[in-house]
Amino acid sequence: MNKKLTTSLVFASVASLIFGVTTASTAQAAPKKITLAFQGPLTGEEAQVGQDEVAGVEYAIKLFNKKYKNKYKVSLVKADDQGAPDQAAKVAPGIASNAKIIGLIGAAYSGATIASLPYYKQRNLPMVSPSATRVSITDPADGAIGFPVFHRVVVTDKVQGPSLFKLATKGVSGPKAFIVDDQSAYGVGLVDYMKPGIPAGQSVGFDSVSDKTTDWSATIAKVKTAGANVVIYTGYFPQAAPFFKQLRDSGYTGILAGGDGVLSPTLPTLAPAAVLEGVRLTAGTVPLAEISAKLEADFKKKMGKASGVYAAESIDAANVLLDCVAKGVSTRAAMLKCVKAYKGKSLAGATIKFDVNGDVAGGAMNGFEVRSGVIKFTGPIK
Repeated sequence: MNKKLTTSLVFASVASLIFGVTTASTAQAAPKKITLAFQGPLTGEEAQVGQDEVAGVEYAIKLFNKKYKNKYKVSLVKADDQGAPDQAAKVAPGIASNAKIIGLIGAAYSGATIASLPYYKQRNLPMVSPSATRVSITDPADGAIGFPVFHRVVVTDKVQGPSLFKLATKGVSGPKAFIVDDQSAYGVGLVDYMKPGIPAGQSVGFDSVSDKTTDWSATIAKVKTAGANVVIYTGYFPQAAPFFKQLRDSGYTGILAGGDGVLSPTLPTLAPAAVLEGVRLTAGTVPLAEISAKLEADFKKKMGKASGVYAAESIDAANVLLDCVAKGVSTRAAMLKCVKAYKGKSLAGATIKFDVNGDVAGGAMNGFEVRSGVIKFTGPIK
């Protein structure tokens, strides 16, 4: 996956990757109107993630509408939950009660997903998330709270937790990792799945601090007392940047790492380049440009900007629903049935097929590193 695909082959086959093999008649005079929705953080601290994802969804819809212009016209309703459960609980009822919406791409964040689920389950609205990774959403041991409407095209934190520790400590002689969560369900959960795979003697401390923290001196003191040479943060990028800066300002010179909550193109703008240089990150995303330079160029042309984090997965999630539309689906019940039976390929070539609880089969966790102020893809974590 870290090797460039042959761009001519990829771009030539992008229509089949995106839309499957369904063909459409052009005889129908009036295109059938279909409405989908996207839910994610479009404003607030996490807005860049949501804006990157919704751009991917809009790109997929642009291609679909062009291909099926005589048969279907898909429009998109955008729901801004700011990545926060309390905001999600405010916007989800409106989406759920809008009978025109037959499928939702999202929610982007796990906490927002969980807050939205009661409304979407009640109204039988199918969901395909490009980035919600919390295990409990689909885990039968936690009640499989997303069943039957929730699905996702990314692997879960059950994979990310161990992968993050492996990446953070790679090449470190005698790793001594200090792990910090932000007290969110995401951050705590990521640590919980990390712990069982930590080799004996390689963790030297844990701390759990509020995501409202601005003064990190207490945590930094614990890091220094523990003699840590690796610090892993499992929260989100708005808090990671000042934490990392204060660590560096205190004289800490070891490895800094974080999960997909820290992976945002905004991160390099929130702290000096010298602070963030070498920061290691994990996520279940593959940059669109790594999949195909020609596809990335087409994205830039059509969207007026480069693709961002989770763009490819957002296209994949949208394409699951769009493929069902191309097959004639026009109701929520039919969409849910179609999604559950779906089998196709992601833009990166992986199989997309959902198990009974909505998880995708297979999939890899990938590594990234901040270099000269830019987040670079480093490939699958092995």
